Amino acid sequence: MAALSCARWLTRAVVAAPNPSAWRSLCTSAVAHARSQAQAEDVRVEGAFPVTMLPGDGVGPELMHAVKEVFKAACVPVEFQEHYLSEVQNMASEEKLEQVLSSMKENKVAIIGKIHTPMEYKGELASYDMRLRRKLDLFANVVHVKSLPGYMTRHNNIDLVIIREQTEGEYSSLEHESARGVIECLKIVTRTKSQRIAKFAFDYATKKGRNKVTAVHKANIMKLGDGLFLQCCEEVAELYPKIKFETMIIDNCCMQLVQNPYQFDVLVMPNLYGNIIDNLAAGLVGGAGVVPGESYSAEYAVFEMGARHPFAQAVGRNIANPTAMLLSASNMLRHLNLEYHSNMIADAVKKVIKVGKVRTRDMGGYSTTTDFIKSVIGHLHPYGGSNS
Repeated sequence: MAALSCARWLTRAVVAAPNPSAWRSLCTSAVAHARSQAQAEDVRVEGAFPVTMLPGDGVGPELMHAVKEVFKAACVPVEFQEHYLSEVQNMASEEKLEQVLSSMKENKVAIIGKIHTPMEYKGELASYDMRLRRKLDLFANVVHVKSLPGYMTRHNNIDLVIIREQTEGEYSSLEHESARGVIECLKIVTRTKSQRIAKFAFDYATKKGRNKVTAVHKANIMKLGDGLFLQCCEEVAELYPKIKFETMIIDNCCMQLVQNPYQFDVLVMPNLYGNIIDNLAAGLVGGAGVVPGESYSAEYAVFEMGARHPFAQAVGRNIANPTAMLLSASNMLRHLNLEYHSNMIADAVKKVIKVGKVRTRDMGGYSTTTDFIKSVIGHLHPYGGSNS
């Protein structure tokens, strides 16, 4: 197949060759192209990377279909192992949760849709989504909020990262009725986990060449809980003298993000604040449909949408925007060291948006999900394995 692809490529190029020296250049390029094709096929022959896929609720299955279609067109050497876990579709049980956990622990990498959490209390305070994250110790949620070239919003050229601790805080599922009509909801903050997320944020900033970390808190009111989180961030910051460190109260942070998001680089914060800021920041660059996200533990990596919404009202209407999920899938491939395929898919998605001819309704267009998928496939790199 590599030879056939090379022959096609060379035939097209020869027609345009103006002189003999160009011939030599073309032959060299053809050999290099054949080698790259052969290397890509060797990966597929050796075996695909196993990845756990959890479609989730709402438009999740439609977005996962988009990922699978684009991966197929790009000949991505990944094998998805699909599992279904849903509290709203009666597909949630201890047995299913254990099956998902077993798959994720074996594969180490997963891509998931939003697992919707019903508001009704049915005897269990912790949702399956929360339990899944806790059992895998997915303590760090990372959302890279970046403007997409060609898509104009109120603020352009935004580039900031939100890092959220997501295994404790307000989402500890510790609630009880201490007296009739009096509910106590416990917020848990520990030194160990606060130090861990702070170190993760500073390590991330160092690795990615970022200059500043802002710790977001409410220590003026929650003097002990958020006070401990803030103290831990300050202690860790002293170990990274080359990274500028600032602190900001959560309510002021919300206002500052809307007024001047350019002042931020990396933000680190407890659980609930991170959930709110993720959504606010996503709105600055186009909404939940365009921002990818990921969650990490010491062993596992889970790729998902940055702002988690099931978008239930769009189910079956073929209008969901697959941008965020495709970019998240691209990030997953980079995590698997499949740089070639990662760049190919991310570049194709960004080209579709930059050209602006195909846009889903949330981006002000009239295109369907299917239209967007086809356009992305059409913009894949010509050597991406499509045989064209």
